[in-house]
Amino acid sequence: MPPIEFLVDRQQSGHTIASVLRDRYSLPWSHVKRVIENGHVRVAGFACKDPGHRVRAKNRVWVREGVLDIPPDKRDPKPAPPKAKPPAQKASPPKVKEPAKPKPLPPMPLTAADLIYADDSVVVVNKPAGLTTMRHEEELAEFGGRARKFLPLTLADFVPRLIGVPNARVIPVHRLDHDTTGLIVFARTPAAAESLTKQFRKHTTDRRYLALTRGTPKDGRIESVLVRNRGDGRRGSTPEVGAPDGKRAVTFVKVLETFGDFALVECRLETGRTHQVRIHLGEAGTPLCGEPVYDRAVNGKRVPDASAAHRPMLHAARLGFAHPDTAEPMKWEVPPPADFAALLAKFRGG
Repeated sequence: MPPIEFLVDRQQSGHTIASVLRDRYSLPWSHVKRVIENGHVRVAGFACKDPGHRVRAKNRVWVREGVLDIPPDKRDPKPAPPKAKPPAQKASPPKVKEPAKPKPLPPMPLTAADLIYADDSVVVVNKPAGLTTMRHEEELAEFGGRARKFLPLTLADFVPRLIGVPNARVIPVHRLDHDTTGLIVFARTPAAAESLTKQFRKHTTDRRYLALTRGTPKDGRIESVLVRNRGDGRRGSTPEVGAPDGKRAVTFVKVLETFGDFALVECRLETGRTHQVRIHLGEAGTPLCGEPVYDRAVNGKRVPDASAAHRPMLHAARLGFAHPDTAEPMKWEVPPPADFAALLAKFRGG
């Protein structure tokens, strides 16, 4: 019979070696005491002849073979051989997250024909109706970097795609109204923006508009001071000298054709104030065909519109400036869009 070996567990920790052997194998106290005192027991590698020796958890107890008469059903089972480790499985390759699909781009309102000129410094575009040139300062102040997410895209957002450089930076240096069509220039560098801005401020650029009007205005020069509220809640001219928000505005008007109640007019801008042409023609009593706001004099009656135009008929037909890098004079002209041309043909045919 082989010797007996076991480890003291936590429940037996602190008990005497005699009580541990007696309880573990259900042996008489006298028999256990005699075995211990005769030196047949070792605890933690040392001989133990004291039945009252207290053992600790994880002490290894060894008893000489044959000295304990233990029935077969009371003997400690042979420790099971250690289980063989299962063969290592090949680690599956880590799952690679698929890149997020890019959001589809909004429909492009511009065509290749709308790109009039482009180089490393400037871009000239033929703007369609129904598109804002750029964000207003109030919108930027409210939305900041979230403007493109929550507000409709502007012409400035689409120009980089038009020139084939989606991440390009373009800088607006002037603007056209939402429903005004025609030529507009963007700078591609801060230096070009500074040069063009100076030209607009010094009135050295060449900007000419074509307009269809209700009635026939007088040829000549219109000069006024424009304010945000002329007295009836609209932008317009004020007679007030030194108005805090007043800005000088000058428009040169030339009648090209007349058609009874309507006329084709050329307007040359010396200054470029917000809604300048629309205000000057409206206050002269000859508002644009399709003009919904500036269609009356101050506190005056609305001028009837029998043209059936669905937008203000104003087109930026000519644009000229000195190139910001070379100072070379540059000038372009584009014809009016289809709706303008159709209404003009209707007037001529009538």
